[in-house]
Amino acid sequence: MELTLNKIYKSFGKTQILHDISATFVPGVYGLLGPNGAGKTTLMNIMTNTMMPTHGNVLWNGKDVQASGEKYREILGYLPQDVGLYPHFTGRNFLRYIATLKGLDKKQTEEKIDDLAAAVNLTDVLDKKCGKYSGGMKRRLGVAQSLLNDPKVLILDEPTAGLDPMERIRFRNMLSEIASDRIVILSTHIVSDVDRIANKVILIDKGGIIENCSTEKILNNMQGKVWESEVSNAYLNEIESKYRVANMQQKDDQILVRIISETMPTPNSINVKACLEDVYLYYFNHISKGGSAK
Repeated sequence: MELTLNKIYKSFGKTQILHDISATFVPGVYGLLGPNGAGKTTLMNIMTNTMMPTHGNVLWNGKDVQASGEKYREILGYLPQDVGLYPHFTGRNFLRYIATLKGLDKKQTEEKIDDLAAAVNLTDVLDKKCGKYSGGMKRRLGVAQSLLNDPKVLILDEPTAGLDPMERIRFRNMLSEIASDRIVILSTHIVSDVDRIANKVILIDKGGIIENCSTEKILNNMQGKVWESEVSNAYLNEIESKYRVANMQQKDDQILVRIISETMPTPNSINVKACLEDVYLYYFNHISKGGSAK
C-alpha cells in the first residue's frame, strides 16, 4: 500500500505555489508542517484529487489517481479546513448524506455512524441540528465523516482546530489506533499534536519540501541546538535580539529561557532534549515578539 507524489508542480498564472514535490507514503502517521503560505493546503488538495497539478502526478499503488477516479475516492478520507456543514441537518443526517455520496449501503451506514459518533464523543448530540453545534463539535463531526468509508488514505487539514485539550487527546489516541494499516497525513499548526503521534515529518516551505524523515531522526538532528538558561529581566531583550526564543517562564527573580542556537548562548546554558516545536522554529524562524511561533 503506497501513495506517491511524483514531481508535483502547481502554478496559478505566473505564481508558482509548489515545485518539485516528490514523496512516498506507506502506512503510518505523517505530520505535514510549514508556515502559512507554504503550500500545504494546495498540496493536500492535489493529493485528494480535488485539484490538478500543473505538472507531475499522484499515484496510488502505482496507478495515476486521476485515471483511477472513483476507485481512488473509495479508499480516501478527507477533512478540509472548512467542512461545509448544512445547519438544518442533524449530525446524523449529515453523516447519512456523506455516506450516500461515498456509496455506502444503508445498513453499513447506520452501524458506522453510531460507532464513529461514539469514537468522536458526539453520541449525545448526534440528532441535534449542526447549526447548534459548537466549533469543536463541528470539527469532530468532520473527523467522523472522513472515516465513514474506512479509508486506506486519510488526509486531515487542521483536524484539532477548535478542540479542547480532552478532545485533542481523544482524537490523537483514535488516530494512533487506526494508523497501523492506513496512511494518515495531517497538517496542523498545533505542533505538539504531531509530536505525540507522527512517525514521520515532512517540512514544507515556499512550495518545496525541505525535510522528509522520521520524527526520531529530525529530533536527533536537533541534538546540541536546544538550550535552557536562567537570565535576568535586564538581559532578556539582548537574548531575544540575538537568538530564537522558544519559551520563557518566570522563575523567582530570573526567567527560564528556552533558546534555539547552534552554539551555547550563555555561560550557564544547558542542552535539553528537542521537541517538534523547536524543530519548527529552527527551520522556519517565524517568531513573534515574546518568543512564540506565528
